[in-house]
Formats: sequence, structure tokens, C-alpha cells
Amino acid sequence: MPGPKITLRQLHHLMALADTGHFRRAAERVGITQPSLSAQIALLEQQLGIRLVERGTTTAMLTPLGRDIVERARGILADVQALEDSARADPDGLHGTIRLGVSPTLGPYLMPRVVARLHRDHRDLRLHVREGAPDDLLRDLAAGSHDAVLVQMPVIGRDFTIERLFREELLLAMAADDRLGEGAEIDPVELAGRGLLTLSPHYKMTEQIVALGAAVGAEVLRDYEGTSLDAIRQMAGLGMGLALLPSLYIRSEIRDEDDVIVRPVRGRAMYREMAMVWRRRAGRALAYQRLAAIVTDVERSIGSIG
Repeated sequence: MPGPKITLRQLHHLMALADTGHFRRAAERVGITQPSLSAQIALLEQQLGIRLVERGTTTAMLTPLGRDIVERARGILADVQALEDSARADPDGLHGTIRLGVSPTLGPYLMPRVVARLHRDHRDLRLHVREGAPDDLLRDLAAGSHDAVLVQMPVIGRDFTIERLFREELLLAMAADDRLGEGAEIDPVELAGRGLLTLSPHYKMTEQIVALGAAVGAEVLRDYEGTSLDAIRQMAGLGMGLALLPSLYIRSEIRDEDDVIVRPVRGRAMYREMAMVWRRRAGRALAYQRLAAIVTDVERSIGSIG
């Protein structure tokens, strides 16, 4: 019986087409001409005996079967990448390329220091960092688009290895002239009836904001859901509500003379727990463990808010 004729190159081309939705952009991504890519996709369809793509004048949309094949292809290519990485493994593990996904509520305030540390101590490693919403990061991790991701706990997934990194304190930010900031701590009673600003529901911190509001009788403001920590910080500075902000962001972005001040809530210490996550079947577990240790060490070196 003849062996399968499908090639990994064809699967790469199909994934590029699925990601871009356009033959020309897909061809540019994989470095071939548009006719060549179109011919490879047509050959793959012929070999599988199914239609993978609905072809339009400017776009290419996957058929339902095509979407299923793409998800299978991502898993196959992730396994192949893991095999290659395992074959190249060395005692240190930190070499080659690692594609790291990071939540935007963490990445800008921690990763520059992590990258600087890696550049100093592990020059053979190329770390490609891409930000995204936590749910998107985990989906892309499962599909093989990321090698590892930094996200907030909890994380659910039988196919994932989850390495706990550190707990990060969360403090309430308010306008500099807000009466709540007159003391060193905020009495929870004073939060009753106040408005709490929130990120979109895609972020675990939103769940913590909702829980805080329910516990102290504060109102979670739904009129404007921020898409970044900067957005809700700016709204807090304008007196539009109170914002829950992580300490790494506060140390990086807020100064004594700014339009916001931060305070803890008395008797209600709040934290978020961060983790590094990778696929169990990946062949570079040692590298990801070493990277996780470096991330934790960098966070500790930044210190806590005093």
C-alpha cells in the first residue's frame, strides 16, 4: 500500500492560508508565489478528496471540513516541532527560538527586564514575545502557535503543564484628590456604593473585581470596559471610578505626583497568581522550566511596593 502523499509543507501552507484568509498574504508569509501556494492547496484537496477552501475574488474561507483539517494540522506540526526541539536539546535548554505568549496586563511591565536578562546570560536564545488576551493565548498554545504562555491562574487543560511563578499584589487606584486616599489603607465599609472600573471579561482580574464589589457593596461599572491597564488607570485619574491594578504595573507607570494614588483595602489583601504554561507533549520542558525560573527571579528583583 502506498504511503501518504501529504507533506508538512502543504500543511504549513494551509495554516498560513487559514491564519491570513487571503492567498496573496499567505504566500508572502511562507515565502512562495501566490500561484504556487494555490497549486499546493489544490493538490492537498485532491489528495484528501475534499474541498478545504471556499475561494472568493480576494479572500479564502475555510469550509467546515477545512477548519477541522487545519486544527489537526496544527497539532501535527506542533508535534514535529517538539520532536525537532527535543533532538536539539542540551543541558541548558535555553537556545534556539522560543515563542512566548504574554498577557498585556503583565508583559510590558515585566518582559523588558526578562529579555535583558536573557540577552545577557543566554545569547543563543531568541525569545519571540507576542501579547494577547489570556483565552486567545491558551487557544494558540494548544494549536502550536506559542511554545509557552504567561497567564494568570487558574488555568484548566489536561494537555498543559502549569508552572506556578509568583503572586502579585493588587491595589486600588483612585484620583489623587479622592477622600479614600487620605489614609494608608481603605476601610472596606467606605467602598459601599462606589464604582469599580473593570477590564473586559477575558481577563481573570475582572472576576476579582466582581468578587470585591459583591463583598463590599461596590458597583462594577459596565458602561466602559477597559482594554488595557492604562485605560482604567486613566479613568480612575479622572474620577470615573476605582481601578484594581497589579503592583508591577504600579511600580512601572505610577509616580508620587501622578493623577492617581494607590491603597490596599484593610483586611482584604488581594493578589493574582501568575503561571507559565506549555504543552505536556512539548520536547523542551527543561527550557521552559529554566525560563520560568528566570521570570520568577526577575519579578523578585523588581521587588514589592513599599
